[in-house]
Amino acid sequence: MTGPHAVAVTGLGVRCGAGATPEELWESLVRCRSASTLYAFDDEGTVVHPACPMPRFDPAGYLTVKEMRRADRSVQLALCAAADAVEDAGGLHVPARRRAVVTGTGYGGVISQESGIGHPDVLYAPRLMHNAGAYWISDRFGVTGPSLTISTACASGTHAVGEAMQMIRAGSADVVVAGGHDSPLTATTALAFGRAGAMVTQCEDPTAASRPFDAGRQGFVLAEGAAFLVLERLDLARARGARVHATLTGYGRTSDAHHLTAPHPDGLGAVACMELALADAGTTADAVTHVNAHGTGTELNDLAEARAIATVFGSRKVPVTAPKAVTGHGLGLAGALEAVITVMSVREGLAPPTAHLTRLDPRCELDLVTGEPRKIPDGPVISNSFAFGGHNACVVLDSPHV
Repeated sequence: MTGPHAVAVTGLGVRCGAGATPEELWESLVRCRSASTLYAFDDEGTVVHPACPMPRFDPAGYLTVKEMRRADRSVQLALCAAADAVEDAGGLHVPARRRAVVTGTGYGGVISQESGIGHPDVLYAPRLMHNAGAYWISDRFGVTGPSLTISTACASGTHAVGEAMQMIRAGSADVVVAGGHDSPLTATTALAFGRAGAMVTQCEDPTAASRPFDAGRQGFVLAEGAAFLVLERLDLARARGARVHATLTGYGRTSDAHHLTAPHPDGLGAVACMELALADAGTTADAVTHVNAHGTGTELNDLAEARAIATVFGSRKVPVTAPKAVTGHGLGLAGALEAVITVMSVREGLAPPTAHLTRLDPRCELDLVTGEPRKIPDGPVISNSFAFGGHNACVVLDSPHV
């Protein structure tokens, strides 16, 4: 899409265990440097599992001490990542009413929620509400246009990016700060996912705990962080001489309507979602140069996604990467973080390798990139998010020159 409402990605910002900047994140991915480590989810050290925390996180310089007291850790991560994205974009160069914010989060202020149960203080409600991140970002950057929060579990971040694109296309905004954030590293969350059998609770090597599509995988590794993109009308970005990292060209969203937590076993909702995103981008599966997989490392998700990719791309083995092997699974953060990763794949012309893949599950007939990054030509790249609740979201990104 190259008309007046084509969408440019002009700013990127991240905070996660694999990197505090997009460049650090990219370096971790290409070197298969895992963010996973043993982590104590409670002060007593009774709940200890592999996780991907954000090390040495300090929001000083972004928030005052008073603001830190008013914002959950998840929101603090979000504001820092969003501020970096806005700085990377060179600012927001449209009137306040033409600016918008869309955030995605699965768990909101869950740390504040759990710590305040039974003894909430006066700031309890605003710290835990899911839309707190959207408030802080809109207030910080003078956004008086639309401000929304989406909560569709692990698809939240991708939905946020896609809906932001739709805002620009519809003429509702000219610039949107869009992304996802979650900081769910609490004992209750870890115990819940562990008892459900979805999360890795023990393994010989914590750094290799996340192993999407591997025959020996044991589940996902919980992560925290935030990732944001600045999206602009392409014509306005070019007119102001902005650096355009990539273009956002397509978006699809579907529902499985199958099961509360399990994906459709044949990946039918995922197939439809990818096909809608490609059609929206005005392209076909044959043109796709790379797939950024949802790839959680849970058996049901891996098998369903592998079948879906095989259905969409047929006998043509498109290169696939599963970055959660390095980043862990940040729930509402994940899709936005992987949108940033996909932008960098397009920009660098590389598909990063999938870490820790020692034996591909024979039921997953995929061309997984392993070992070293693989060169990819200019062309559309698709990023997938397939979530609990059967919520599916895919975005297509392409070269700035399309």
